[in-house]
Amino acid sequence: MCEQHTTETVDEPTRAESPASTRLCKPAEARRAVERVVRERCRVTHTTCDPDALGDALLVASELTSNAILHGGGVTDFHVDVAGPCLCVSVSDRSDEVPMVRPPVDPRGRYRVGGHGWPIVCRLARDVRVSELPAGGKRITAVVELP
Repeated sequence: MCEQHTTETVDEPTRAESPASTRLCKPAEARRAVERVVRERCRVTHTTCDPDALGDALLVASELTSNAILHGGGVTDFHVDVAGPCLCVSVSDRSDEVPMVRPPVDPRGRYRVGGHGWPIVCRLARDVRVSELPAGGKRITAVVELP
């Protein structure tokens, strides 16, 4: 799914003015934002959210923000929104490098520590897009179903 990437250039400005969007974001803050948006969706639609789906969404948001901090030079924008039965999480960072799945062992045959975040995102998300930003950096948007 995520071994081959499609990148696109994004012309729209970041959505920092949105209440569910921020420039400074730690993984815990991303999880709280996802919980807040999902709770509001459930309140408005008078539905409940599948706890497993919420867990998937929380893990995706946490992994994307962690990866932006560890590998992308920091989070430059974060946005979460509900679109129908799906949650969209977008995380922007300073790096132009497209995420890659790393082999579990290094060239000398030793098991690597880490490297699980991107495969987790790719497995849990219905759709993942990597977009080049006009001023440099990238935005990764992951769509997670909330049945």
